Amino acid sequence: MNIAFFLIPKHEVVYLTAQSTLRQALERMEYHRYTAVPVLSEEGHYIGTITEGDLLWFLKNAPDVTFDNAHRHHVSAVPMRMQNKPVYIDANMTDLISKAKVQNFVPVIDDREQFIGIVPRSSIIEYCSSRLFAGSAAAAKE
Repeated sequence: MNIAFFLIPKHEVVYLTAQSTLRQALERMEYHRYTAVPVLSEEGHYIGTITEGDLLWFLKNAPDVTFDNAHRHHVSAVPMRMQNKPVYIDANMTDLISKAKVQNFVPVIDDREQFIGIVPRSSIIEYCSSRLFAGSAAAAKE
């Protein structure tokens, strides 16, 4: 199965750039009710995934950063604890599944290392579930 089938393209993905402000990150995550979003370079390369926890720990441990001045600080200053690895668009399902076990979504890049979208873990689970139940139904008929 080609993973492009599961891809949510970049233009439909909520993401931040390294130059986004902490305020923008917090507001975007709150608005969309996401706990983690991809972070891209200005050139469109996947840098990493920032989580609510990353932002909270940063605010807690950076005494000069407050919610009132969060618009002056960039996402690039926030250490990202999760090292969500991307897959290439031509990756196989085994690669995708192994990454999805520990990530809410799997970032997808092209052969030029450009971020092209994500595959949500829920889509992978649905795919695996449908194959499992299809196999069970076929076995029951025998």
